[in-house]
Amino acid sequence: MTIDGDFSRETWRVFRIMAEFVEGFDELSKLGPAVSIFGSARTSPDNPYYQLCEKTAAELVHAGFAIITGGGGGIMEAANKGAYEAGGISVGLNIDLPHEQIPNDYQNLSLSFRYFFARKTMFTKYARAFVILPGGFGTMDEFFEALTLIQTLKMARFPVILMGSDYWQGLIDWIKNKMLPEQNISSDDMHLFTLTDDPAQVVAIIEKAEGKKWIEPGGVVTFRGIE
Repeated sequence: MTIDGDFSRETWRVFRIMAEFVEGFDELSKLGPAVSIFGSARTSPDNPYYQLCEKTAAELVHAGFAIITGGGGGIMEAANKGAYEAGGISVGLNIDLPHEQIPNDYQNLSLSFRYFFARKTMFTKYARAFVILPGGFGTMDEFFEALTLIQTLKMARFPVILMGSDYWQGLIDWIKNKMLPEQNISSDDMHLFTLTDDPAQVVAIIEKAEGKKWIEPGGVVTFRGIE
């Protein structure tokens, strides 16, 4: 491959990336209020966390929110199922993987992404809150990325809610007892997320945060989402 050929390939890759952003912005800008739900793709339907997620998604739909997930199985399927069967908007942001992700059957709006970073932008830009159930590396990535964006003032502060006390408590204790004493975070950072196992409380937290404006240092008013 010549240098000119490499440059040409990279140029066309830019257009492919742009196309994913354009399609995502065009489709999701019509959603209205939405909540992104994250968790393991490996969670089975008989798992209590699956059932908790399904119930939470249904209650959010009844409160007027669309549900956004990664479109796969496990917790993602539970969230889409709860939204779909409650008669709400159930969005799946599917990702092309070497071992193909199989989209779940409970999406009434489905998008496909090749690039993780384009997909992650959609989760963030069009959500009024994140609800995060037990999961693996990908789930941890979404959780800590949301906290980082809020902490560094790159995104308006919005609810980041963990569900599954037994699963998350050890991590929260480590953050509190290790990160905080070593001054790698501030005490205020401990308030960037909430832990609850109650779907009704999830809805109440998100509804309470609705409509708030957030002011950046310097007095510039921005609205929820990435500017």
